[in-house]
Amino acid sequence: MTTETKIYEAKDFKSPQLVRWCPGCGDYGVLNSLHKAMSLMGIAPHRTAVISGIGCSSRLPYYMNTYGFHTIHGRGAAVATGVKVANPELSVWLSTGDGDCLAIGGNHFIHAVRRNIDINVLLMNNKIYGLTKGQYSPTSDRGFVSKSSPYGTVEDPFRPAELTIGARGRFFARTIDVDMKNSPEIMVAAAKHKGTSVIEVMLNCVIFNDGIYDGIVDKEWRAERTISLRHGEKMIFGANNDKGLIQDGFGIKAVTIGENGYTVDDILVHDAHQEDPSLHLKLALMDGSDLPVALGVIREVEAPAYATEMEKQIAEVQAKKPQRTLKEFLMTGEIWEVK
Repeated sequence: MTTETKIYEAKDFKSPQLVRWCPGCGDYGVLNSLHKAMSLMGIAPHRTAVISGIGCSSRLPYYMNTYGFHTIHGRGAAVATGVKVANPELSVWLSTGDGDCLAIGGNHFIHAVRRNIDINVLLMNNKIYGLTKGQYSPTSDRGFVSKSSPYGTVEDPFRPAELTIGARGRFFARTIDVDMKNSPEIMVAAAKHKGTSVIEVMLNCVIFNDGIYDGIVDKEWRAERTISLRHGEKMIFGANNDKGLIQDGFGIKAVTIGENGYTVDDILVHDAHQEDPSLHLKLALMDGSDLPVALGVIREVEAPAYATEMEKQIAEVQAKKPQRTLKEFLMTGEIWEVK
């Protein structure tokens, strides 16, 4: 990736378009965090492309002073793949929602992850279809009552982390829409990662699913029910930083430091670079009840990126075979002469 020496500000990435989301929508927080993150990366706006599908989250490219493409429902990952492969020098972002990405777009999503396309996926998960007015989505909880499930859903939801890691994802992170302090840092880490990076944003829909994450992200509970993970640091949380995570057989357990003989030495150290995804998955699936919801970069493992490997392959083939004209190429193999 070619970077510029110029120092950018968040305003350099803001378009003059009027932002059109419902007042109080979590998308505003994501947009502001992305503007900030891009200013920190030092990549020029004209070297950046933001792609989207359909949905509330997919309006985001209009509000970016970068290249952008508002595509069709569920196809954002496919288009973003094409953009990155066609121009590997671009920093490519995909703005998508739980419905757009994991329902109609699920196939494109898992294969972009599997191929390790060097794109950054902002997956805004409000557990509802917002733009189409309140139907349940692939991430809605079992029993969720909505316009399309008036008696409650009878399905188990997708969990984005589980789907990402199951598709051999190498980078998975999670943040909260209102966390303006840590979200830009997480987005910068995603952009620096070579390969598909997925950031799940726990996002509030004030109209159709208001308060869905209140039990986790409300200021009264956040310190006790979430944990911010950082590579190489102890997994400690709590309002007084007196709780931590320890290994408990094949699982994880939360303990209070100083009670029942537990000391800080017993607390696990986060290793985001561990190739084996077992612990990463356990951390990512903590739900805020017995164990805190994990925020930050949960998994970050190096692996060959698709576009880079494709470029290498093309160069190797071209080195072995002489360059030919289109006519010479068409005249190779079995041909027929029509008279």
